[in-house]
Amino acid sequence: MSMLPLLIEPAELQKHLHDPDLLIVDMCKHSQYQQVHIHGAVFLDYSYITAVNRPAMGLLPDEEQISKVLSAIGFTSNSHVVAYDEEGGGKAARLIWTLHALGHFKTSLLNGGLISWYKEKHPVTAESTRVTDVPCKVKYTNMNVIADVRYILGHLDDPKVALLDARSLGEYTGEKRYAERAGRIPGAKHFEWTEGMDPQHNYRLLPNDVLQKKLNTLGLTPDKEIIVYCQTHHRSAFSYFMLKQLGYEKVRGYPGSWSDWGNRLDTPIEI
Repeated sequence: MSMLPLLIEPAELQKHLHDPDLLIVDMCKHSQYQQVHIHGAVFLDYSYITAVNRPAMGLLPDEEQISKVLSAIGFTSNSHVVAYDEEGGGKAARLIWTLHALGHFKTSLLNGGLISWYKEKHPVTAESTRVTDVPCKVKYTNMNVIADVRYILGHLDDPKVALLDARSLGEYTGEKRYAERAGRIPGAKHFEWTEGMDPQHNYRLLPNDVLQKKLNTLGLTPDKEIIVYCQTHHRSAFSYFMLKQLGYEKVRGYPGSWSDWGNRLDTPIEI
């Protein structure tokens, strides 16, 4: 189990479906889970792994809440979590980022998610997986994957730190506004999260060399610490995963993202 890669292919996952410490987590819509899912996968609603403090959305839930959520799906410190969803990986990657913040690194993202699994005719079921609660207490011990307003403000002029904006181009330029203020964090480079996906290959991540070339062009190079954000750290959770898969050592996600930054009066913006 310790040998499962961070990014796992459907055929490889199928070989491990009966491994005792494997925990497959389905982050699709519940209606989708009821229709079809991977055999043995437990359902987890995306909203359970985020918190809200309006107007900021997509915040980290407190330790008590996330402990209850993980207990309810049968998570233990021995679990190797394989997460997937039906949208290309944003929700599943947010779970993986959260687990990394908790210091749990036995994680994998299913490449292409349910789309690749189903289209490539791997076994599915509509039968819900029975779950036995396993009491667990978790703590956020790895703050190196988290960025907040204070941290970002302190590194805006740091040449060793770069910002990746995973939102749409309209949001990045300020043409579309989903907060009190429109625009972007000063200096942020635009790399919309879907640019990392390959629709021709069932929404898998693009090959590493293709991704790296795109990122290098933007100055988002592996020698820098990269802070990723979007509107709530949903889309940018996929960007976090993409960078970790490429071998970037220093990557932080900004929970709350633009719903936090764009609704404050003490943060600079760029348009």
